[in-house]
Amino acid sequence: MSVYQEDLTITTRGRGSVAVTDAVRDIIRRSGITTGTCHVFQHHTSASLLITENADPDVRRDLETILARLAPDGDPAYRHDMEGDDDMAAHARAMLTHNDLTLPVTRGRPALGTWQGIFLWEHRYAGHDRRLTVTVQGE
Repeated sequence: MSVYQEDLTITTRGRGSVAVTDAVRDIIRRSGITTGTCHVFQHHTSASLLITENADPDVRRDLETILARLAPDGDPAYRHDMEGDDDMAAHARAMLTHNDLTLPVTRGRPALGTWQGIFLWEHRYAGHDRRLTVTVQGE
């Protein structure tokens, strides 16, 4: 069994999703592993990862609407607001979603469904540089 690991920096433009499927696919290709698993971990408490619809951006906009209802910005009940109205909401949104993903690798590619893509989901108003660690293991 082989293990390959690479860090990736994704620059976001603020709240919303950034496609990272191609970057993950490139890392899997560089690993030389054709059958196994790929683990993607993001190192931040106010962003997350998701696998979702990659054809219609309205899906991601609707997911943003749902999270806005579950974790609204500037809720007066929040105590943690050191970095603004979106601070605690971003942490809650990250907690409700995922900070890591594991997917199968088949024939040297991520084994995603036809309409699936991998996205980094920024929960803050401002853009940030987000670090991801991608680990591929297998044969």
